[in-house]
Amino acid sequence: MAGKNKKKKDSGSGVLATNRKAHRDFNILEKVEAGIVLTGTEVKSVKQGHVSIQEGYVHIDDRMEAWLVGSTIQPYDHGNVFNHNQTRERKLLLHRKEIERLYSKIREKGLTIVPLKIYLVRGKVKIKVGLAKGKNVVDKRDTIKKREADRDSQRAMRSYNQR
Repeated sequence: MAGKNKKKKDSGSGVLATNRKAHRDFNILEKVEAGIVLTGTEVKSVKQGHVSIQEGYVHIDDRMEAWLVGSTIQPYDHGNVFNHNQTRERKLLLHRKEIERLYSKIREKGLTIVPLKIYLVRGKVKIKVGLAKGKNVVDKRDTIKKREADRDSQRAMRSYNQR
C-alpha cells in the first residue's frame, strides 16, 4: 500500500541540453514548448546528449513556419552513409496561432526567440524556446551583483544558523 502514493519515475524524461548563455545574455519574457522535427540518427544522437543550442535561434519564415537555426547535433556514432547534416535547419512544431503571435512580437525592436533547453517528454524530443530581449552590459553587471548579494546573504544565514 505504501508504494501506491509514490510517483512513477518516467524512464524517458530528462533534460538533454540547456542554453545557459540565454539567461545571461537575454531577459526571457515568455517561454513556449515546441516539438522538433528530427531524423532517426538525429534522435539517437540527441538522446546521447550530443547536441548544442548555445548559438541557436528561431527564425520564422514567410510561410509562417518556425525553424531552429544555428544549433548543432553531432553525427550519430553508429550511423552510416545516411547520417544527418549536423548544422541543418530543423522545423519546430507549434500551433499556427502561437507562431503568428510570436512573429508579431519579434517584429518589435530588440526581441528574438532563443532556444532554452531540449528535453524528453514520454520519449519525444521537445524544445523550450523563449521570447527574449537582449541585455546590455549594465544589465548583465546588475544581474551578477544581485546573484553575488544573494549568495552572500545565504552564506550569512547558514553560518548564523550553525551557531
